[in-house]
Amino acid sequence: MTEDDRPSRRPRLSDAQRLSWLRLIRSENVGPATFRSLVNHFGSAQAALDALPDLARRGGARRIRIASAADAEAEVAAAARAGVAFIALGEPDYPGALRTIDAPPPLLAVRGDPAVLARPAVAIVGARNASTAGRMMAERIARGCGEAGVVIVSGLARGIDAAAHAAATGTGTVAVLAGGLDRIYPPEHEGLLAEIVARGGAAISEMPMGWTARAHDFPRRNRLISGCSLAVVVVEAARRSGSLHTARFAAEQGRVVLAVPGSPLDPRAEGCNDLIREGALLARHAGDVLEAASPMAGGSGPAEPMEEAAPVPMPPIADDSRAIVTEALGPTPIAVDALVRHTGLPQAVVLVVLLELEVAGRLERHAGNRVSLIPLA
Repeated sequence: MTEDDRPSRRPRLSDAQRLSWLRLIRSENVGPATFRSLVNHFGSAQAALDALPDLARRGGARRIRIASAADAEAEVAAAARAGVAFIALGEPDYPGALRTIDAPPPLLAVRGDPAVLARPAVAIVGARNASTAGRMMAERIARGCGEAGVVIVSGLARGIDAAAHAAATGTGTVAVLAGGLDRIYPPEHEGLLAEIVARGGAAISEMPMGWTARAHDFPRRNRLISGCSLAVVVVEAARRSGSLHTARFAAEQGRVVLAVPGSPLDPRAEGCNDLIREGALLARHAGDVLEAASPMAGGSGPAEPMEEAAPVPMPPIADDSRAIVTEALGPTPIAVDALVRHTGLPQAVVLVVLLELEVAGRLERHAGNRVSLIPLA
């Protein structure tokens, strides 16, 4: 790492830039990947905001909702009242491991001490209806990892998550929420979260302040749990458990996946036993987890930070080029590189058309830089 790459040398956004970033990520049809494409193309979040209406129109949408300055200012004020700060991708306090995942959140809401986010971390997740033995195992692994200086990341859910957090409050733990940081779920864990923050831990979320978590928000939360961690340990999980989503995200992100084996007679062990059969490492105690995570600690360096810069010139795009790209897309995901080869169009043209379709709400992105077309309603 060179001196210029050190976290302290990464620039911070101005207040005006942070407000523009918040407006852009809160606008309709703008997710983390779209956000990055927009900033790369237009040079700044404010320039991207100005361009959104025309992009959406060219993509086939009549209009989209663009977050207003007043909305963003109100969210910043609500965050300040709750002791929450917004950390931008590329700023010193942004979690290093999270920067390396595909499409990391441009802005992360953080309550607590951001210093804990800079330490190596391991995620422990599992069943909400956990057995006593499962809770004890989560506590033992969390406590052992914490004593070795490793932060414990989990989702503040009932059962395994709560047991892991509680065992690591003294050594450092991070709770990842599916809703806003002022909408704690489950509500009975408000006290646990307060203790986590009071003892040097933190809570993070990519969702707006005031947002109540819905079912489809939890997979997004799970992607952050694995993204913040070097390894993910699953302790008790049924075959349809959300914890298995976290394990899948971990594998896609290049993290180590471990599972605690259980009795074949216990449905709560089926998911873990399946993971081990499919290649996950067996976790018996904290030593297994630390041994598996250790090689990851000095692994891939941080991803290139997102910074506002000069805009990339937009290539002229004829209507027939838009038609060619749209017709080449379908409900089955296709790699962007394959789409470029198939259409024979310049890559810059294809990327802009995809951006227009995405802003218009007609494009869905998938893992592996693949995209699919959402049919018009």
